[in-house]
Amino acid sequence: MAYDGLLNYSIVKELDSKIINGKIDKIYQPNYEEIILGIYCQGVKYALNLNVNSQYYRANLTTNLKPNPESAPNFCMILRKYLLGTHISKIYTNNLERIIFIEFEGFNKSKDFSTKTLIVELMGKHSNIILVNKDNMIIDSLKHFSLNTGSYRNIFSGAEYELPKSDKIDLFDINDKDEFYRVLKNNALKLNNTKISAIISNTFTGISKNSILYIEKELQIDDNLTNDFSNLIFNYLKHLILDTSNVTCISFKQDYALHYNELEKKGNAQINYFIDDYYTQKETYNTFITYRNNLLKLILNKLSKLNEKLDALNEKLKECEETEKFRLYGELITANLYKINNYNTDHIELENYYDNNSLITIPLDKSISPSANAKHFFKKYQKLKNAKGHIDSQKLLILNSINYFEKIVEKINTANNIYELDKIYTIITGVDTQDKKRKTNKKAKIETNMPITYNIDGYTVLVGKNNKQNDYLTTKIANSNDIWLHVKDIPGSHVIIRSANKVPSPETIYKCAKIAKEHSKASQTSNVAVDYTLVKYVKKPSNSKPGMVTYTHEKTIIVKY
Repeated sequence: MAYDGLLNYSIVKELDSKIINGKIDKIYQPNYEEIILGIYCQGVKYALNLNVNSQYYRANLTTNLKPNPESAPNFCMILRKYLLGTHISKIYTNNLERIIFIEFEGFNKSKDFSTKTLIVELMGKHSNIILVNKDNMIIDSLKHFSLNTGSYRNIFSGAEYELPKSDKIDLFDINDKDEFYRVLKNNALKLNNTKISAIISNTFTGISKNSILYIEKELQIDDNLTNDFSNLIFNYLKHLILDTSNVTCISFKQDYALHYNELEKKGNAQINYFIDDYYTQKETYNTFITYRNNLLKLILNKLSKLNEKLDALNEKLKECEETEKFRLYGELITANLYKINNYNTDHIELENYYDNNSLITIPLDKSISPSANAKHFFKKYQKLKNAKGHIDSQKLLILNSINYFEKIVEKINTANNIYELDKIYTIITGVDTQDKKRKTNKKAKIETNMPITYNIDGYTVLVGKNNKQNDYLTTKIANSNDIWLHVKDIPGSHVIIRSANKVPSPETIYKCAKIAKEHSKASQTSNVAVDYTLVKYVKKPSNSKPGMVTYTHEKTIIVKY
């Protein structure tokens, strides 16, 4: 969105026709960079959003309100003190500057008559909201700056307000198209650039490059500076600004800006609400993407560490593969002690009576006796044997954890909104991000755990939607003689056939296996193996993660499509 002076000018022009004389009855600060003014004007309630985020800075009426913190921040309290109960007497901007002045007068919350001005500077990362008194002295501001911190002006309580400095030209100071062309031509030499869009955006206040590119597209001209093209653009700009019957709204489409002139009336403040919807969708989407990527990063880091542990365990298992070799060495040395006279050798050849008495070379530690070497091999055999059992147990836990987190990755990739990501975050961390915002009764909690339901050949078939629901389905809902299905060795949902002590036909089981496949990571794959067994043979290990189970007595069916 090219939120430039053209768009800001149109928004303020529209606000001037909607909220003048409106009473300020509410003031909120949903986050550090956003102020919401509740305005009651001529029987209509409005919410004016003042946003100074470096990416989403804007001023517009909004219907997309955000939750507020439990306690109001300091700046919000200052605004409430001075502005609640007052009326908006004037709203204006300095032509195409992205600065909005909102003047208030009336009796404030303290029952004192006051005249105050809220100045909204919309300038990217330098955006700010500043409250000043009738003497132009700053009462407070959302962001504070001073000359001591490298700023070119003081923005803090008690300082005199100064307008931001700009070396650009105000288009309103240009009298005719000839002067407009002369200015462009002179600046083209300074900028060493012949592109009109670049020259205008670097010369005039409040006109973005994308707006000029779109105007050129509308006028069917190219981006090279000529007198004729300059005249056409000048006339177009003057028409947008001076013709009060037209309004301007700008958004991106295929890298160009769109100007919506004489928009169809869809209710009050059409530009404001168009901008509101555009930025709300953009913020929501970008927040969702950021949240999703952070969650993925968290899970992928865990998976990376688990895979490293798995590799280390596999290396140890390779060592354990030699377990029987050390037992054999110990047995052969013990059986042939009477033959071994050399106490100072690093190896010995003996007949292996397990392999048709073929000769086998056994390495020895020549610093100890043959019997001590035999004891050493038996000890190593026992150590590796014990280690193998422990390693196998660890490997199973790690494989289960990898399987669990792969399911989480699948859920993250298929999530459609922040609410679904919140549920995933709650599952993997145990922290409910909504606990402080809402209270959930027991019935609601049960409803959120209810699985998807199908009717297959007269049988009720239940499908878990996430790991938490898989647990709830298998451990709380299913009966011991129901049939449990799951895609083999692939992340997916638990599927339960409510058998009612009957035995479903092979055709019914196949149809349910297809459902298990469709609700798994292998949904787009052919020839997928699906395991099924009775619920009583499905066990959940203690302290295991949600959705993780072990099972026995299983049969496997192949789903072809």
